[in-house]
Amino acid sequence: MDLKLKNKIALVTGSNRGTGQVIAHTLAREGATVVFHSNEEGEATEVMAATSAQVVWGDIASEQGCEQVLDQVSASVGAVDILVNNYGTATAGKWASSGSDDWLDMYQKNVLSGVRLIQGLSPAMREKGWGRIVQLGTIGSHQPNSIMPHYYASKGALATMGVSLSKELSHSGITVNTVSPGYIRTAELEAGFRRRAKKKGWGDDWADIVEKIVETEYPNPSGRIAERQEVADLVAFICSDLAGFINGQNIRIDGGAVCYV
Repeated sequence: MDLKLKNKIALVTGSNRGTGQVIAHTLAREGATVVFHSNEEGEATEVMAATSAQVVWGDIASEQGCEQVLDQVSASVGAVDILVNNYGTATAGKWASSGSDDWLDMYQKNVLSGVRLIQGLSPAMREKGWGRIVQLGTIGSHQPNSIMPHYYASKGALATMGVSLSKELSHSGITVNTVSPGYIRTAELEAGFRRRAKKKGWGDDWADIVEKIVETEYPNPSGRIAERQEVADLVAFICSDLAGFINGQNIRIDGGAVCYV
């Protein structure tokens, strides 16, 4: 399927590693010119060596870092057509122990990082009459847990922000959507569950470990967890002309784990 992304320019935040890197490579494979981003200088060196893509850096949890990224993007590619706000993070915490600084930190990293880049990049999209803004959320915005309340609240705010933004940008040719995965097979998640498997005697075969994950932690009708490429493929589709009538949505990719219509 041709997603018609040739001649489009995309910025994917946090694309020096993990799911963001797979998203960036997928967009590039579909013909887009991709700007890879890392928070620290040099973190995307391997990406730069492996591709002809542009690389920018800056800590987008701060205003100064966002301004730095926007300046670098402007100098390297000018305006972008696609913004994928993939960067985000979670920290441990509970209602009784998470202080104001913990909550503010999550909002800086998971909400305001995206807000600043949207404010900086969306005016040029509006001028062109075409654009795509995709936020990476979590099914926790639909079904939050009692732990890490500051994280789930920030991701819920990200999804709400997307709906508001889609209304602000109505009739502009720009769509705004949130893609919310459940468990993804990242290196960190796999390493954590392998440690748990060793303690619990689940064995070391990944397929057997996944069965236990589904049985004990992540029940879903698909009977497994997502691969990073599956999330990247959905994001790429949402960025395409083929998805032009999908707007203001919070789209789950969770194997059916969240059970409501």
